Amino acid sequence: MATPMSKDPVYDFHGKISAGKAVPFGLQHVLAMFVANIAPILIVTGVVHMPAGQVAGLVQAAMIIAGAGSLLQMFPMGPLGSGLPIIMGISFTFVSVFCMIGAKYGYGAILGAALIGGILEGTLGLTARWWRRFIEPVVSATVVTAIGFSLLSIGANSFGGGFGNPHFGDAPYLIVGSITLVSCIVFNILAKSYYKQLSVLFGLVVGYVVSYFFGMVDLSRLASVPLISLPGFMPYPLEFHGDAIVSVFLIFLVSATETLGDTSALVDMGFGRPAKDKEISGSIAVDGYISSLSSLFGCMPITSFSQNVGLIAMTHVVNRKAIASGAVIMILAGLFPGLGVILASLPDAVLGGCTLMMFGSIVVSGVHMLSQCGYSERNMTIVALSLSVGLGFTQTPQIFHIFPPLFKSVFAENCVAVVFLVSMVLSFILPKDKTKAEQQ
Repeated sequence: MATPMSKDPVYDFHGKISAGKAVPFGLQHVLAMFVANIAPILIVTGVVHMPAGQVAGLVQAAMIIAGAGSLLQMFPMGPLGSGLPIIMGISFTFVSVFCMIGAKYGYGAILGAALIGGILEGTLGLTARWWRRFIEPVVSATVVTAIGFSLLSIGANSFGGGFGNPHFGDAPYLIVGSITLVSCIVFNILAKSYYKQLSVLFGLVVGYVVSYFFGMVDLSRLASVPLISLPGFMPYPLEFHGDAIVSVFLIFLVSATETLGDTSALVDMGFGRPAKDKEISGSIAVDGYISSLSSLFGCMPITSFSQNVGLIAMTHVVNRKAIASGAVIMILAGLFPGLGVILASLPDAVLGGCTLMMFGSIVVSGVHMLSQCGYSERNMTIVALSLSVGLGFTQTPQIFHIFPPLFKSVFAENCVAVVFLVSMVLSFILPKDKTKAEQQ
């Protein structure tokens, strides 16, 4: 992207910057995703009634694995890794199916299915150069747009106080969320040079301080956590059940679709070009294999985080050292539980005030990609019908009540999966647009 700002090394993936300049950008990424990274663990372990002490251990392992996966994305090893500033974290996509499996078989079955499913997804990623040519640019653009729209409700729920909050929408949450959002906007207007791109961090800090005086910050766990903690290898015995493995693998296909969309959006908005086959392949491969590794440490699958893609789409800061510093902070948060407690104390309303703009940036990224595909009648049919069915049906999940539980777990609550499926089918059955030569 040729802008005057792009001369600053923070807008260059390989740009040389100091640690002092890099860390604030990395911390901004960690704060944007930290709460969402641990929330899936809390939900699933609650279903299987896991003791609080064991849950804390899983949260620590999740931070370390997420940080390691992010570093592998930025510093590839052979075919593994995209070479892009991708931040990874525990995936929300699996929560619904894991709750069903956990209630039926227990937590060990979740880990066993995640181990097999991750290996299959990683292998699928390594073969991306053969199957990616069947995914037209308009399909990728539609998926990115759907990801952005699917996140908007998450931002709004955080703004109001968080999922399941009995006081959701009360004035204190709306005040804190509004102050956070306004702080981001004002900082972006008044700041100079690359400092503008730290507006989210500034908003998070201001919102955190304000929320403290509203009594929303809980640091009580600081007194009870150890100074340092190491994750345990295979803390739970793995179990393998055929129906659990099949259902989880289908969700891994959805996760691969989201990773494809995230990677495409990041490259489009961060680097101003389409994603390469190697980037897509390496990104999905890490998504799968790091999820399998995560299961061996008792954790749930890891995936690329759309929150952080939205942050890059908004700031265009793609410097590897800056984003990698965030991955290092995550690892430190896993090794030093006290740091993790402080980061986890960030209230939902503060996060919601910042993420609204970030998630909107992903929608804009999808629209930008659609404009590059062209507004032909065929493309508009694919986009319109895919988004209508995907967003409309999943907002009314009762429409799937006649389908079996496995089908509902994949499609009823995941608009990205529906949008991808519909757009792929339409791209195959609708006749291609004629070239100018054919029209003549």
